[in-house]
Formats: sequence, structure tokens, C-alpha cells
Amino acid sequence: MMRPSIFLLLVTWLAGCATPVSVSPSELDLGVSPRKALAASAEMLMARGYVIRHADDDLGRLEAVLSRWPGYRVHVRITGEDDASRVSLVAFRGGRPLPPRTLDALVADLRDYPALGR
Repeated sequence: MMRPSIFLLLVTWLAGCATPVSVSPSELDLGVSPRKALAASAEMLMARGYVIRHADDDLGRLEAVLSRWPGYRVHVRITGEDDASRVSLVAFRGGRPLPPRTLDALVADLRDYPALGR
């Protein structure tokens, strides 16, 4: 009699751990092409000590990992066309999303990055 209730409690507890957490990205609109925005994002991140793990120009995606403590990774997604693009950044540490304010400095650096040539 006690086993089913313990099993049910354990399953409920584990299901709560597996629930995905919704995170809102930090976003920035740029007046450059998506390819140029992705290249500038990669350059800026490398200049700040990030290592680019994956980048796909066709998909407009990039993943970078901070190479020093506190180690976390940043996912960059670029959407848009022609001379208008939107950059979305999300940071993770240990598989958990970090609050958008974590990326405020990166967003400001990207907005003012000289390689964007605006």
C-alpha cells in the first residue's frame, strides 16, 4: 500500500525537474545584413574571451562558451533580410538559462561594435 504512493511522489518530483524553463532573449535590432551581424557577433564574443563552438551562417546561429570563470554559454540567433537584422542572445550555465540582464554588457558592446560599420 505504501509503495504506490512513494512511487507516485517520486514520479511527480522528477517530472517537476524535467519541466523546461521559458526564457526571454535579449534582443537588438541592427541596420546591417544578417551575415554581417553574425560575423560581428562572433568577432565581439571572441574579443571578450569566448570560444565559438558552433556557427552556421545559413541558419543564422552561433554558440559561444566563456573560456574563464564563471563559465557559461551564449546562444546567438540572427533573423532578418537585406539590411535589417534582429540579434537574439540567451545565456546558459549548467543547462539552466540565465536572466536576460546577464547579457546587457554584450548587447551594448554589439550595438557599438566598430565592425558593424554603421
